[in-house]
Formats: sequence, C-alpha cells, structure tokens
Amino acid sequence: MPHRPTRKRKKSEKIHKALGRFSRRPRAAGRSGQWKIQRRHIWSALGVLTVLFVAYVIYLDFVVREQFASKRWAIPAHVYARPLELFVGLPFSPDRFAKELLSLNYRYAYPAKDPASYQREADNFELTTREFRFWDAQEPSRAIRVEFTGGVVTALKDRTSGKDIDLMRLDPAFIGGIYPAHHEDRILLKYADVPLLLPQTLIAIEDRKFLTHHGVDPRGIARAVWQNLKAGATEQGGSTITQQLVKNFYLTNERSLWRKFNEVIMALLLEAHYEKHEIMEAYLNEIYLGQDGQRAIHGFGLASRFYFEKPLNELSTAQIATMVAMIRGPGYYNPEKHTKRLLLRRNLILDTLAEFQIISKAEADRAKREELGVIHERRSGTTDYPAFMDLVQRQLREYYHDEDLSSEGLRIFTTMDPVLQSDLQGIVQKRVELLDKQRRLNGKLQVAAVITSINPSVEVLAMVGDRNPRFAGFNRVIDAARPIGSLMKPAVYLTALSQPTKYNWLSPLDDSTLTLKSPDGQVWSPHNYDNQSHGSVAMISALTHSYNLATVRLGMELGFPAILDTLHRLGVKREIQPYPSTLLGSTEMTPIEVLQMYQNYASGGFQSPLRAIREVLNSQGEPLRRYPIEVQKTFDPEAITVLNTGLVQVVENGTAKSVRAQLPKDLMVAGKTGTTNDTRDSWFAGFSATHVGVVWLGTDDNQPTGLSGSTGALRIWGDIMAKVPTTSLAFESNDKLEMHWVNPTAKQLTQAGCPNAMPLGFLKGSAPAAMVNCEGAPTQGNSHWFGNLFK
Repeated sequence: MPHRPTRKRKKSEKIHKALGRFSRRPRAAGRSGQWKIQRRHIWSALGVLTVLFVAYVIYLDFVVREQFASKRWAIPAHVYARPLELFVGLPFSPDRFAKELLSLNYRYAYPAKDPASYQREADNFELTTREFRFWDAQEPSRAIRVEFTGGVVTALKDRTSGKDIDLMRLDPAFIGGIYPAHHEDRILLKYADVPLLLPQTLIAIEDRKFLTHHGVDPRGIARAVWQNLKAGATEQGGSTITQQLVKNFYLTNERSLWRKFNEVIMALLLEAHYEKHEIMEAYLNEIYLGQDGQRAIHGFGLASRFYFEKPLNELSTAQIATMVAMIRGPGYYNPEKHTKRLLLRRNLILDTLAEFQIISKAEADRAKREELGVIHERRSGTTDYPAFMDLVQRQLREYYHDEDLSSEGLRIFTTMDPVLQSDLQGIVQKRVELLDKQRRLNGKLQVAAVITSINPSVEVLAMVGDRNPRFAGFNRVIDAARPIGSLMKPAVYLTALSQPTKYNWLSPLDDSTLTLKSPDGQVWSPHNYDNQSHGSVAMISALTHSYNLATVRLGMELGFPAILDTLHRLGVKREIQPYPSTLLGSTEMTPIEVLQMYQNYASGGFQSPLRAIREVLNSQGEPLRRYPIEVQKTFDPEAITVLNTGLVQVVENGTAKSVRAQLPKDLMVAGKTGTTNDTRDSWFAGFSATHVGVVWLGTDDNQPTGLSGSTGALRIWGDIMAKVPTTSLAFESNDKLEMHWVNPTAKQLTQAGCPNAMPLGFLKGSAPAAMVNCEGAPTQGNSHWFGNLFK
C-alpha cells in the first residue's frame, strides 16, 4: 500500500518550498557571483605577480650577463723591466750578464740554438734570443755571441752571418700584472692553462653533477639537508658550483630566503647563457680562499702564490687538494691556526679522488704523506717587487689619461733593472737582519732604499720599501717622511758657494758653542755629534766632518730667505719652517724626495721628474699619449761642481770614508751621511757619475736605533753601489771653474802629493792666492789638479 505523507510532513515541505523561493535560489546566485569576483581578483593578482616576476627575471638576466662579461674578461696590464741594451764598450760583467739571462728564464743548452737558450765558456756567451715586440720596433730572434774582457763588452756578433752588431736589445723580464684602472690585485687564469686535476677535484668534491645540471641540483640540496639533519650540524652544502659563483659574483653573504631565491634564479640564467668551461673558469678566478690583512685572497691563481709561492701549474696533487679543502671555510680551515683540521680534510679529498679513480690509490697514499707545505713567510701581492710596482701605479695615474688606462691588454715598459733589484733585495734583507740583531731591536728595524740612473734621464732602477722586500704594505720610499738630519747641509753650503766673492771652501767658520733664544723664550743649544767644538775651521772641514755648530752659524749668516730659495730650486715642495733647527735637518722628507733633491747635485744642476715608466702600449701596440715631462735647470753647473768636489771629500776623508773599503778602488763617488737626534734615523744619499742612491734606516715607532748614518744606511749603500756597473765622477776646469789642491788645516792652497792635500773646486777667481808646502810653510808653485783622484 503506498505510503501517504502525514499532514505535518506536508506542511514541512511547503515551508521548505517557500524558503526555497525566498532564500535558497537567491543565496545560490549570490555565492556564484562572489566566487566569480574572487576568481577575477586571484587571476588579476597572479597576472600582476607573473608580470613582476618576468620583469624581475629580465632584470636579473641583465645583471648576470653584464657583470659576468665585464668581470671574467678583465685582462691585466703586463709590466716589463727595462730591456738590456748590448753594445761594444758597455760596462757589464759576465757574471752579471749570466744573472740577467736567468732573470729572463733563459736555459742553459749545448748548443744554444733554440730561442731563450744560452751556453757559456769562461767570459764568452753564445745565445739565441727571443723575438719581442718593443714600443718602437720588432726585435727578431737572433743567434749572437757576446764576449767580455775586464768587465766590459768587447765583441757582439751575429752567429749566423758573422757580422758585428752595433746595438741590440734582449727581451725584457716580465715583472707582474696590474689593473691600472681598478687598483686590483689578482692573478687571472684561463681555463686552458689550468691543470686538469683542479676542475676534476672541484667537481668531485663540490658538485658531482656539474656537467649535467642546469645550475641547480634539487637532489643535491635534499641530500645535503638530510645529511645535515642526521649529523646535527652543517656538514654538506647543497649549492652547486654555479650557485657558489653567483653568490661570490653578485650577492652578499646574508642568509635569507630572498637571497637564496635570487641565487637559484641567477644560477639558472647563468647556465642558460654560458658554457660549462666558462662558468668553471670564472669560478676558478673568483672563489674566496683566505685573507691577508685587509686584502681578500680570491681565485686559485693568487692563492697558489700566496700559500705555496708557486704558479698553479707547479702545484702537487696534495697542494691542489689543500686549496680545494679551504673552499668550505678559509677561516675554519686556516693553515696557520687549524693545521690538523685542514690536513684531515685534505686527506679526505685525496681519498675521494682515488675512489672516483681520478688519481690512483698509490698516488693518494703518497700525497697524504706530504706535509701541507704552506709557506709562513709570505709575500703580500702578485709581484716580487711591490714597492717598484706601487710607484708604477702612481705614475700611471700621474702621467697618463684615465680613459686610456681603462682599456685592457696594456703593455707597460718600465725602467727597473731586474738584476740590480734582486741584488738590492738580497742586500737589504741580509744587512737589516744583521744590524737589527746587533742593536737588539727585536725585528723592528725598517728600511727604505732607492737607486736611479741619471744618464740621460733620471730613471728608477730598483726600490725596496720594507725589510721584507716582497711585502706589499707601507711603501717607505714614497710615504715615510722622516727628519733628514745632515742631508740638509749641502743645500746650506751650496747657498754659500753660489756667492764666490764672500765664500769658498777655505773660508773660516766658527764651530764654537752656540746658544739661541727664540722670541717665545725657548733656548736651543745644538751640539756636534762628537759633543766637541772645534774653533775656527775651513768650510770644507765643516762639511766633511758634519759640524753642526759651524753649519748653523753659516746658515744664520746667509739668512733663511736665501736657503729656502735654494731648497725650492732643488725641488723641495714641502713647507720649510725658517727655524735654526731646519739647518740641521729637522725637516721631514721621504726617501724619494731626498733623491729628487740630490739628483740636482748628481746631474750638474738639472732636474727632471723621476721616471719609472718608459712607454705604455695599448692592445694594438700603439703608444699612449702621456703628459709632458720637463727638464729644468736649477743651478749653474759650475756651482754644483764646486759643491760636488766637497761631497767627494765627505767620502774620501769625512764621515762616509768607511765606505771606501766596500767600493772599487778606482770609483770616485760623492755623498752625505745623515743622523737625527738620539740616532732615530740613519741616512745616506750619494752618487757616482751615472747613478744616485738613497738609503734610510729606522723604526716605525721612531725609537732610537743606535745607528748613525755611517754605521747603518751607508753600509747598505756601499754594498749595492759595489754591484752597480757605474762610472766614476770626474771634474774638468773651464773658463768659470778652477780645480786646486788645498790644505784645509792651513786654509790655503797646497801642492799635489802632500799628506793632507785635498782636491777641491772653486769658481773662477774665488780661490785664495796664498799657498803652503807640505810642511805648512808659505811657498809658490802649481796647486791645480785635473778632476780625477785616480788618474
């Protein structure tokens, strides 16, 4: 029987139908509209986000391509030493020539038929040179024979034709690479020049899917997260080599999801634009591998030099593994502080290389037995000659246009003599260490030394700015301004000698006790180095023995305006205070400023800027235009010659006479010692006919050293000048200049050959007429001399 609905149920159905008309249908329609509105908003938002994302990716793509291209192709300027010019008559010893060939990496071979090979028989050499493109000509490879006799080139022949050669140049030594526009310090590597073991090791340790992934390795990230969770510490990194490169190239070390997001996107973009070997090359040059004070060590090229003092292609398997080990944390695996930790990781890497059959197990075992081999006395920089290269950098900015220096592939030809530079570095290290030990200065004694040629121009041949010549830190030659002591005195005596009607070398000076009072009531009482006064002395005696009392009296008599004018004419640009103490060298100067002052004396009254750069070529081999260099006449040559004859006597009979034992017997040189209060500074500045040298010794904290100019700086100067192929000073009389033998004690002329006779120059008509014999009695005769003590 069919079920019949009850009255109650019918009523309920009616209510529901009514509610349906008024509520259900309108409610359904409302929900649908709202959902449509929400969907439109969602799609709009997604559209905006997509546009923003695409725009941001396009921006990142621009950043990736722009910066990657500019960084990875930066080519350093190649810097070369001066080329050795060979000609018959060149004063050059055969041993020095052999050193020159070694500095050029010529190899001994018999017969010497290949480029860059040589053989030696006694004092004769046969060699085949390299071809080289100079700034003015192409020098071809040539088979030549060079013969030496008595320290002079006596024959120069072409071995092929048998003809004499008038002049030829050897290829110059490569001394470093610099970035003149960016002031960077980096050794760039080309992938083709990198030993294959290095990228193989990096892939095995840092990113095993490097060759197959597209910049990001999701499985590698997941595996690293799982291993780190199990270990409770960060043992593995999930970043690919590409991601590590992105982080170093473009991003900061901030740890955030936003940085990680950028890293992933940029890694994908980098992989989309560049080949794997290009990415690996950039990684090799950019990865951070340590810290040297304020300088970050980036790239395996610089790191191999920094840690092992070797180019990358000379590293052993163990040394390559050591550097790869430091990638995870150069501080955590610091070889100085955490040697055992680094050793364990290196050995783990070697085992991994053997496991992947990159090396054999036997090779891994041998490598694990090696010590780390990290050097402790490291140089700081990419060159063995940081002081000289610093000067090159400064002169590039001073003499060349910035826009020219921004181009890449420059070739910079400098004035550096590689053999002399090597000699100077060795002498400095040996002498400073010895003097430091003798004076118990506990490693604090510092040094600055610079040698220049003055024929025909003033060219810097060698420089050392630190007791460790390879340290690329504070360059004391250029930046250490110290009181110069008695190096100031020649300027005082030049001022007097330029007034021949009033002064000459035999003019009497008062060297008695002196006390001066300043306007504010301060009292100054100078004293001589020997704490004695010497009464009336000849001007030449005051100079040769460096008498302070006589010099101050002479300076006060001449007047400060005249002396300041002399100093300015000599090229001193510092502000000089008109104080009596200035006459004794209280003025501070750097060694290179002292050298610029003394080059006026050495060059006969002419001044030109010190030059460390001969020529700069662009990548097309064209010379860059430089600012002009002017040579200025500063003093009459005759007045300078008169002064120089007195400075010769400082070496022959005065405060610098101890250097004679270090120099060749027939070499006549001139110079002046300098010592400051409490022996805080030791100076010597001196010159031959063709070279000038300045040496300073002291401590950076200005403590007494116990070294005078003659017991400290003079010894280094003598050591190096004994090795320089130089020319003796010689003086000639002319219609403005006379040369006479004098007796400084009697303050009169005398005869040649007397025990106390001294040869000196006088401006015409300024020499005294009176003459004494060897016993000091009045006489008549010839007092003239002819300019060279050794002829």
